[in-house]
Amino acid sequence: MSWDFALILFLLLLVTGVVWCLDFFFLRSRRRANGVAAMASVAPAIEGLEPSDAARIRQEAYDNANRAPWWVEYCVSFFPVILFVFALRSFVVEPFRIPSGSMLPTLQNGDLILVNKFQYGIRLPVIDKKIIDIGEPKRGDVIVFRYPVDPDVDYIKRVVGLPGDVVQYQNKVLTVNGNPVRHVRDGDYFEPDRSAYVGRYIEELGETSHDILLNKQARQDYMPISNFPYRENCDYLGNGVRCTVPAGHYFMMGDNRDNSLDSRYWGFVPEAHIVGRAFFIWMNFGDLGRIGGFR
Repeated sequence: MSWDFALILFLLLLVTGVVWCLDFFFLRSRRRANGVAAMASVAPAIEGLEPSDAARIRQEAYDNANRAPWWVEYCVSFFPVILFVFALRSFVVEPFRIPSGSMLPTLQNGDLILVNKFQYGIRLPVIDKKIIDIGEPKRGDVIVFRYPVDPDVDYIKRVVGLPGDVVQYQNKVLTVNGNPVRHVRDGDYFEPDRSAYVGRYIEELGETSHDILLNKQARQDYMPISNFPYRENCDYLGNGVRCTVPAGHYFMMGDNRDNSLDSRYWGFVPEAHIVGRAFFIWMNFGDLGRIGGFR
């Protein structure tokens, strides 16, 4: 969906840009010449008229000859706006809408968020090829990426494993490179998708401290939904999964650990699929108090 919009925006930019260039370098000067010729053509007809009337007729003749076609006017007017939106969306920030509860309690269904497009590098629009490398994702970053199973769909999850990491999630305990990730109970949270209260925990992942939802009593099955690339890097057990993250890939998990379809089920996210880091909630029409940054 987002790629289709980027392509449409690019095509609009291309069409309006071509017309703007034609008008600026060629059509505009021709219209002015036509206007001057039009004023000269009315000279015999205005002989003997009052100077003010003659000036008005000459100006009307010039304006009519110098008027751009409607399609040129529209393209010239909209080109700067489309250029600004395209540049902003491609290289600075892009808006997204949270469609599910897999990132509860950090992000709620209906949150409208902004994604930093340049933190991990500058990519060419539409073809999404990185041309300038600026930084790499860190553990704990919340990232929007193209879903590996269906790249036309955008997903948002938290980075848990970096390239080369050994990530294990067993008996509801997350371990990275043999070190259990610390989490402390912080009360309960009402999950609207299940109409039930679940445990709320504060998790310390890398340099990030954030909230997660976890029901330690509920059983959870771990089976891959597809034969994803580097499937041999993962061992599935009855009560968990253990994966070694391949080079150039990342292991993602939702903060709603019992209600998130993530890397535990469909594998790793290639670096080329990363869209950017989510950093700000700019609107939630159901709860304006949610506007602001998040961890």
